[in-house]
Amino acid sequence: MANRNRPAGGGDLPGKDTPSARHEVDPPARARTIDPAAEEMLQIADQLGISTAFQRVDEVKPCPIGGEGACCKVCFMGPCRFTGKDKEDKRGVCGATLSTVAARNYIRSVAGGASAHADHGRGIAMALLAVGRGQAPDYHVKDPQKLRRIAAEFGLELDGKDDQKLAEELALAALNDFGRQEGHQIMVSRAPAKRIEKWEKYGVVPRGFDREVVESMHRTHAGTDQDAEHIMDQAVRLALADGWGGSMIATDLSDILFGTPKPIASEANLGVLKDDQVNIIVHGHEPVLSELLVDATQDPEMLEYAASKGASGINLSGICCTSNEILMRRGIAPAGNFLHQELAILTGAVELMVADIQCVFQGVVEVARNFHTEIVTTSPKAKIEGATHIEFDEHRALAIAKQIVRRAIDNYPNRDRTKVHIPQEKSAVIAGFSHEYIRYMLGGTFRGSLTPSTTTSSTARSRGSPPSWAATTRG
Repeated sequence: MANRNRPAGGGDLPGKDTPSARHEVDPPARARTIDPAAEEMLQIADQLGISTAFQRVDEVKPCPIGGEGACCKVCFMGPCRFTGKDKEDKRGVCGATLSTVAARNYIRSVAGGASAHADHGRGIAMALLAVGRGQAPDYHVKDPQKLRRIAAEFGLELDGKDDQKLAEELALAALNDFGRQEGHQIMVSRAPAKRIEKWEKYGVVPRGFDREVVESMHRTHAGTDQDAEHIMDQAVRLALADGWGGSMIATDLSDILFGTPKPIASEANLGVLKDDQVNIIVHGHEPVLSELLVDATQDPEMLEYAASKGASGINLSGICCTSNEILMRRGIAPAGNFLHQELAILTGAVELMVADIQCVFQGVVEVARNFHTEIVTTSPKAKIEGATHIEFDEHRALAIAKQIVRRAIDNYPNRDRTKVHIPQEKSAVIAGFSHEYIRYMLGGTFRGSLTPSTTTSSTARSRGSPPSWAATTRG
């Protein structure tokens, strides 16, 4: 466990009567997290009276009605609540039962989450389309082999086409798959035949993603689908449409644009923040932004500008899913997960947090008001009240990335050193185990294959390890 009283630079914590005093931290009455760095920052939040998700989860009492999906708001004759010991016997104004209402609420949640996932994939497809049309000069195809493999999977002709032309055609094919009206999604064909047979038996083979979302919302409109089991069947099909359509498209097209991951070493946790450098945290989901921020922070012009402000460098780290994107491809260290976003700002060492879509707490703005940190939103789909908005555009991506980095550098002299407290906690990590790399690792240089793994497992020839899994986890 990290030394609670150790300052970011090491040594003893200065006394409270000195200008550079940092926050004394006491052992918690109870642990709110298993991460020592997070607990360290939560104690500082308590001392400063700053609210975070860890405090709010105790302050905000869950609604028992909403928790059970027992409140119906799909029409304006209600809302209708199903409470009490006889809730299973109650009926809404329209006669709806609790099971119907709960199923409606559930599938609408699925529609929201699946839409967020799939729209991320659509965004990647739009970026690939811009690359294919020569409208995004700061991007290019980094995995041409995968481009051709996925293009063939979508039924495209490969002969006589360069990467740019093929990228355009693949992007259009992927976008068409979102709105497919007939047949099933292209990537469903990757599933095992027996699995597809089972999906067909129960009528849940996913069609076009957009169609599944619209149908789900239609079914749950007042007076439409009023059989809970039938609604849940559609929830399964909608979830499959996300996984085998939106999310899978996002993964494959990201690899084509930014490179297919392979093992790379890095570090993780709040200890990756630097006391003497400009700290920028990228947060959200879209690699089209984070990839260019990596390039911008490593640009000699930006590094020279940071030095002119007294910083020894520019340190980019990540939070949440976009952090994983630049970790597994570029080795950029994650400062933490979803629940670390407010805690990273509490270190007082973050000049700027840039966010695009999904998983960004509105609370980061309130935490940032206590420090010099600037919160910058970038997506046309997502603004936060009180944050600076700089809209990202793939057509001039690097210029915008540099604009954001320059803002962070300009903010570096505003850092209050008496408020800085960076935990020492960090861990070594190795990321980047794409399925392509695993097949290559197991099957040899010239022919990737899972055969060595499956053969070893079935014949129990693995030495010194349990045969059922050891061969797939080495390396």
